[in-house]
Amino acid sequence: MIEKLFKLKSNNTNIKTELIAGLTTFMAMSYIIFVNPSVLSQTGMDYGAVYTATILTTILATLIIALYANVPYASSAGIGLGSLFTYTICGSLGYTWQQGLAIVFICGVANVIITLTSVRKKIIKAIPTFLQEAITVGIGLFITYVGLINAGIIEFSASSVTNGIAEGVVPKIADLTQPEVFLAIFGLLFTSVLLVKKVKGAYLKGIIVTTLVGMICGVTPLPNFSNYNILPSIEPTLLKMDFNGLFTIKSGVFVVIMTVFTLCISDLFDTIGIFIGTGKKAGIFKIDEKGNMPKNLEKSMIADSCGTIIGAVLGTSNVTTYLESSAGIEAGGRTGLTSIFIALFFALSLFLYPIIQCVPMAAVAPILVLIGVSMLENIGTINWKDIVVAIPSFFIIVMMPLSYSITTGIEFGFIFYVIVNIYKGRAKEISPMIYLFSILFIVKYIISAL
Repeated sequence: MIEKLFKLKSNNTNIKTELIAGLTTFMAMSYIIFVNPSVLSQTGMDYGAVYTATILTTILATLIIALYANVPYASSAGIGLGSLFTYTICGSLGYTWQQGLAIVFICGVANVIITLTSVRKKIIKAIPTFLQEAITVGIGLFITYVGLINAGIIEFSASSVTNGIAEGVVPKIADLTQPEVFLAIFGLLFTSVLLVKKVKGAYLKGIIVTTLVGMICGVTPLPNFSNYNILPSIEPTLLKMDFNGLFTIKSGVFVVIMTVFTLCISDLFDTIGIFIGTGKKAGIFKIDEKGNMPKNLEKSMIADSCGTIIGAVLGTSNVTTYLESSAGIEAGGRTGLTSIFIALFFALSLFLYPIIQCVPMAAVAPILVLIGVSMLENIGTINWKDIVVAIPSFFIIVMMPLSYSITTGIEFGFIFYVIVNIYKGRAKEISPMIYLFSILFIVKYIISAL
């Protein structure tokens, strides 16, 4: 039955290899169990409910990929998309987390629709590759910045405070003698060494060791099993999407549409990049000379979008296919059986809540910083010698962390891309879709100014 379902022989693999690959991917990406609840709980969401929602979403989304697409990938709540949800959607834009989940649900439905039609292909062709790469780099810097702040390594000081309003607020290095900050620095250095040595599951091991050191030093509380629940209740976040409130707030439908667009674009290019970047090398996805996508790639993207819908229903941010799946592919994983094993390992993690609950932000924040490092590798693919490429790419990359908004970075990038191309006489090279969204972005700023 297993052979018939996953075609192991034709993919030159076996059950043992798929098991090892599944464990490898789980070890590489299991940090999401700690990171996602820590990030999303800053919106007011219940930590335990997000913990359960994250694991259940990962299990269900990964099983869909395994059984529908038969490829060795894992899907879970994306770190970059979770940061966008917490710090931009619920932070700077002011949506409640319930309204944010409604936006995530709409995004998931939209991605399913555009995948089933030709719209997704048109969007992919419309946005130049270098802008896609710049978005990835910008999100990497944004995540790093958030990680440094959450670790307490960077703090903010004000030159003066008048009537309770701080003026001249600037970032600076915090007091490194604080126990929590010192613990975070230890975690950053220790995990960096593991990554340099290419230790499998470096992120997970970094979190575990940093937490244990925090316990030994009295910085981190010990696990409390007195009120032990095998599975923290998901009720606080289950089906809490607020669609009515979403479309009655002052910002209006236009901002909602722009927010959904930003989520869709970020999710879209994360997924495409991971699937193509890892799948072509291993022979999992074979794209023809005309750029046509194979059936299993289209199925994989549909499965990924379905995962986002499931996540919104259960109570977590956008789901995306994980780059760490490449670790399992490197270990020999070639079929959906690898994903089945990944889902099983995540199911086992449901029994560890009292231990996971005591993991401090000082152990999680360094992982955000180092994930940002891995996302910066795309910066080398951008042609910085071409000023028409460099200017919009630059604004995407710098505006995301400096404005503390991924959305703002994309908006600036699109607008400057159109402006510099028109001035350079390349107006005809720009897709009508890029013109459309750039105009919408400009209108948004005009409306907000008025």
